Amino acid sequence: MSELQRPASYCEAQLIKRIIGGNYAAGTSLPSERELAAQLGVTRPTLREAIQRLARDGWLVVQQGKPTMVCNIWHDGGLGVLRSLVQHSAELPAQIVPQLLAVRLDLAPSYTAMAIEHHAEQLVGLLQTALPLADTAAAYAAFDWQLQHQLTIASTNPIYTLILNGFRGFYSMMALNYFELAQARQQSASFYQTLLQAAKTHDVALARQASQAAMQQSIELWQEFSTNTNQ
Repeated sequence: MSELQRPASYCEAQLIKRIIGGNYAAGTSLPSERELAAQLGVTRPTLREAIQRLARDGWLVVQQGKPTMVCNIWHDGGLGVLRSLVQHSAELPAQIVPQLLAVRLDLAPSYTAMAIEHHAEQLVGLLQTALPLADTAAAYAAFDWQLQHQLTIASTNPIYTLILNGFRGFYSMMALNYFELAQARQQSASFYQTLLQAAKTHDVALARQASQAAMQQSIELWQEFSTNTNQ
């Protein structure tokens, strides 16, 4: 356990790791409180705190006088599960990144078009101030987060922002890897310029098309990156 990690956080992380890894299967009960606390090397109050957190987020079902049951997070989980997953990204199944990118492909064109429709001038200012970017993974990763975040805010639908914020740490970590690819930086630079043009001309259709193309390209490049990394 890290010296800086609270016992309850350590316990929560260990339980998530075991659930994702299949040690505690959906629909089964956790070991007894006494046994599980001993296995994890924590006190029973610490274990109870971690279990209550996971129950709140949809990982577990706690019923008075009955064993604590493991939920099927992929069928019954919500944003709490998603937030926990991205916080423990080292344990994620390999397919989760392309799946998250596919969700972004569905969402980003809509909130980008809405942002141009409602607050194009604001986006012109952001893009003109930031571009051109330094040709580094760190510069692109930082700006891409800033841009996507601002697009969700400018869309005037706060649900987009809440969803994106749930991915913040994970998004930044993946973006640093993604933007190590020179082609990824080049394609994103082209997208930013097209988006700037769309914002200047209030061209909602162009913004939607450019975002959709950029998100699709990011999926293809990530798959290429993952394939080369695993070879």
